[in-house]
Amino acid sequence: MKKNKYEAIIGLEVHAQLLTKTKAYSNDENIYGASPNTKTSYISIGHPGTLPKSNKKVIEYAVKFGVAVGANIREVNEYARKNYFYADLPKGYQITQDKTPICTGGKIQITDEKGNPKNINITRIHMEEDAGKSIHDLDPFNTLIDLNRAGVPLIEIVSEPEIKSSNEAYKYLTQIRKLIRYLEICDGNMEEGSLRCDANISVRLHGEKKFGTKVEIKNMNSISNVKKAIEHEINRQIKLLENNKEIRHETRSYNASNNTTISMRHKELANDYRYFPEPDLQPIIIKQEYIKKIKENLPLLPNELIHKFKNKYNLSEYDTLLLTEKKDIALYYDEVCKYTQYYKTAANFINGTVKSYLNEHALPIADLSIKPDRLSSIIKIVKEGEISYSIATSKIFPQMINSNENAYDIAKMNNLIQQSDSAILNDYIQEALKKYPQKIKEYKEGKKGLIGLFMGEVMKLSKGKADPKLANQLLKEELEK
Repeated sequence: MKKNKYEAIIGLEVHAQLLTKTKAYSNDENIYGASPNTKTSYISIGHPGTLPKSNKKVIEYAVKFGVAVGANIREVNEYARKNYFYADLPKGYQITQDKTPICTGGKIQITDEKGNPKNINITRIHMEEDAGKSIHDLDPFNTLIDLNRAGVPLIEIVSEPEIKSSNEAYKYLTQIRKLIRYLEICDGNMEEGSLRCDANISVRLHGEKKFGTKVEIKNMNSISNVKKAIEHEINRQIKLLENNKEIRHETRSYNASNNTTISMRHKELANDYRYFPEPDLQPIIIKQEYIKKIKENLPLLPNELIHKFKNKYNLSEYDTLLLTEKKDIALYYDEVCKYTQYYKTAANFINGTVKSYLNEHALPIADLSIKPDRLSSIIKIVKEGEISYSIATSKIFPQMINSNENAYDIAKMNNLIQQSDSAILNDYIQEALKKYPQKIKEYKEGKKGLIGLFMGEVMKLSKGKADPKLANQLLKEELEK
C-alpha cells in the first residue's frame, strides 16, 4: 500500500450534550440513566398544540464555548426545523439552527505530527436538540425506543477539513473534551453518549487540489476508537484507489470489536432536510453586554493554566499535561503553589501519591481531606531534608488523611525525622560494610554500582531515617579510602 502517495482530509462534527437541568425546549428533566421513557412530556414528544420554549442555559453554554475558542457570536439567532423521519424522532423534525449558527469561526490548538503548534479552525457551532435512542440488543425480535434523550440540548461543533491524520483528530477531540469539562458545560463521556463524534474522511494524491470522495464514519464511542476508525478508513480508501476501484459517497458505521467499518447508507444525492424557520420560537437576540459578562466570568482555561505552569512554575511539558488533564487537579496544584515554591516536588507528589490515592478510593480531589496548605507542609519537610520522599508517601501522607496534624508534627511524633548526625550515620555505614567485605573489594575494582547495595543496607539499619544524600556522601568517602 503506497500510503505516502496520498494525504487525508478530515473534518469532525462533534456533538456535546449540555449539562442543563432541563431539556432544550421543555421542562423535562435532563438526566442520564433514568428508567426508559420516564423523562418525557407532550412537548418533547411533539404533540399537536404544544409549544417549545428556549432554555436560557443552553444559550449561555453555547456562548461560553464560543468565547473560549475565540469564535464570533451571532447577535440574531433564529431556530430552524430539520425534517426527517426516524423511529426515535417522535416529532419528525429536530429544532436546530440552519443559516444562523450561534457561533462562527474560532479555533482549537493542537500539535501536528512534528510537534509544532497547529490551529484547527471551526466552521460553526450551533444549538440543537438530541433525538431519542433506539436499542437493538435487548429484544431479539424488536428494536426498542427510549425517548428520554429526545430534546436533550446539544451544541454541534463543526471543524474545517484541516485535520490531516488520525493522530491529529485524536488530539483535536481530546482538546475539545478537556475544554468542555473545564467550562463545566458537558461531562464529555463518550461511553454514555454525552460526547459524540462523526468523522468525514477523504484521501487524495499529494499535490492534488480537488478533494476526494467523502465518507462519513459514525458510532465511535471513545476517542481512541475515533482514531482507530479514521486510520482504518484512510487505509481502506487508499487500497480502493490503488486497485482502481470507486470510493462511494456514503455513511459507514465503525465496529470496534474487529476494527472495521460497514456501509450504512449511500449518499449519492444531498440530504434534503427541508429546513425552514421554526414557527414556534422567536429569534434570540444576544447583546455585547451579555457576551462581555460571560467572558469576564470564564474560569481559567487549559491553555492559560498550561502557560502558567510552564512559565511561572517552570514545569516540563510532561508534568504540565498530566496536571491539566483534569480541571480540579490543575486548580488544586495551582492552590498548593500559593503555599510553597517547591513547584516540581509538588507536581511530582500530586501526579504520583495524590492521584494514586484518589484512583484507589474512586474520589474526586474535592473530597481529599488534605487541603492545599497542609499538602505544602509535606513538600516543605521533604525538600528541607527532614524526611525522605518514600517516608512522606508511605507514612506521613496516609496519617495526614485521617488527622488534622501537619506533616512535621506527624513525623516528629512518630520518630520519622531523618538522621543527619554524621557520627550516627557512620556507625550504620561501618555495620553495612562489615556485612559485605567481598563487595567492598569489587567496588574498589570498579563495580561502582554496588554503592546501591550498601545504601540499601544503611537505610535498612536506620529504619529508613538516614538522610540519603548525606549517607551517600559519607559512604562514598569511606569506600574511596
